[in-house]
Amino acid sequence: MSATQTVFTNAKLADGTLKDIVVQDGRITAIGETGSSQGVKDVVDIGGALVVPSFVEGHIHLDTSFYGDRWIPHKPCINGFDVHERVAFQAENMAAAAPMDERARNQLDLCISNGALQMRSHVMVDGSVGLKSLETILSVREEYAGIIDIQLVAFPQSGILKSPGTPELMDEAIAMGADLVGGLDPLSFDRDIKGHLDVVFGIAERRGVDVDIHLHDAGTLGAMTIEEICARTTALGMQGHVAVSHAYGLGDLAPEAAKKIAALIARSGVSIMTNAPGNHNFPPVALLRAAGVNVFSGSDNIRDSWWPFGDGDMLRRAEIIAYRSGFYTDTELSAAFDVVTAGGAKALRLEGYGVAVGAKADFVTLAAEHVPEAVVAMPKPRRVFKEGRLVAENGAVIR
Repeated sequence: MSATQTVFTNAKLADGTLKDIVVQDGRITAIGETGSSQGVKDVVDIGGALVVPSFVEGHIHLDTSFYGDRWIPHKPCINGFDVHERVAFQAENMAAAAPMDERARNQLDLCISNGALQMRSHVMVDGSVGLKSLETILSVREEYAGIIDIQLVAFPQSGILKSPGTPELMDEAIAMGADLVGGLDPLSFDRDIKGHLDVVFGIAERRGVDVDIHLHDAGTLGAMTIEEICARTTALGMQGHVAVSHAYGLGDLAPEAAKKIAALIARSGVSIMTNAPGNHNFPPVALLRAAGVNVFSGSDNIRDSWWPFGDGDMLRRAEIIAYRSGFYTDTELSAAFDVVTAGGAKALRLEGYGVAVGAKADFVTLAAEHVPEAVVAMPKPRRVFKEGRLVAENGAVIR
């Protein structure tokens, strides 16, 4: 036996069976009957807890959260939700906040302790902040290497065309280590869908990176933008490499219109991210999945200038999605779980994800009989393992 081999015994799998999970050099090498690995010195008893893949935090903002900082009361928009106004509030709050690296660490510890070991964070890169935020978050990401895998998106929070110098900054951000290029409401914010997407997809094509675009626009405005993003994706052969985050407008469409655009999204291989926020219509998860669209999720904002909510728990996010979608059956609850696990893994194009032979040994233990119960009960405490090493227990990260 290799010195790096560990057996996780009495592990309950999603099908209800108790198994031994053998891990060597950070990967699952075998899954067998409990007690079949006698004589192994390094044994971890899971005690019959449910073992699930680590959660995928597919959309978060490490640079703008105030989690762990002083409480900042929410300031509502003057005349209904307005992205420009919220961006202005954010700038005011950020100027008085604790250092960004401290707040980012607080948020990472929160997410890891809840079982998220894969993350995609959007980081502001535009004329208002330059590359300073990205430099800070890149440094924090390095600190957490080996505990959580983090993808970073160069995110133009102040727009691309409206913010002088932003296209060049976003290109430089990729050269510095950002993994994806982002965008923001090409029609309503920059008022130029072609110009905006020319920059985003131009950088993506030149640098060979994926795309993840924020889209808050409602109704037909949002649908029109999605159609154009799908067309660009297909024309460039980027199927599977593009995501649209929020896509509120999909939740405004009549059923037949929603089915039509869902088929288009599926054909283009564009993933849709939703966190099912309470004050917006949100994409019809069941309809999209039935059409073959990959749907994933994230916490989005955690206690920041956009809203005071968020606990970094993707299992709770699955419960919110299920609750707002009217999911009641075990099959539906399992679909909500898939959105925060396998759906995120597909959108982030993760290699070696899942509880299976050959996969990375990134998993979470839950006191639940099965996945549907886990979604509604959101049980704690949890044990969180990264490549077979315990990295969080009882709500605290272990270093």
